Amino acid sequence: MSVVVIGGDYLGNIEKNLYSMGVTELVHISGRKTADKNKINVPKDAAFVLVLTDYVNHGTAKNVKQIAKAQAIPLVFAKRSWRAVEEKLKESKFLS
Repeated sequence: MSVVVIGGDYLGNIEKNLYSMGVTELVHISGRKTADKNKINVPKDAAFVLVLTDYVNHGTAKNVKQIAKAQAIPLVFAKRSWRAVEEKLKESKFLS
């Protein structure tokens, strides 16, 4: 399973926990700088896009939302903590 994470300079336990739940490829874009919105490349085989809301600028969030919608890839918005990410993934049925 391939996942794209937008936001956060450092993923910490989020990255480790995503790999432990079956993620094989993880693409991370910090999303802090305005220029980052032009660097977003979402693979077509991505299971979902995770946007860390407290560490991404509005332009990047809006751009990634449009890209994911155009490719019919699910979006998950969460704060940058594993607990928040896990909760949102369970709500979205990516975790059981």
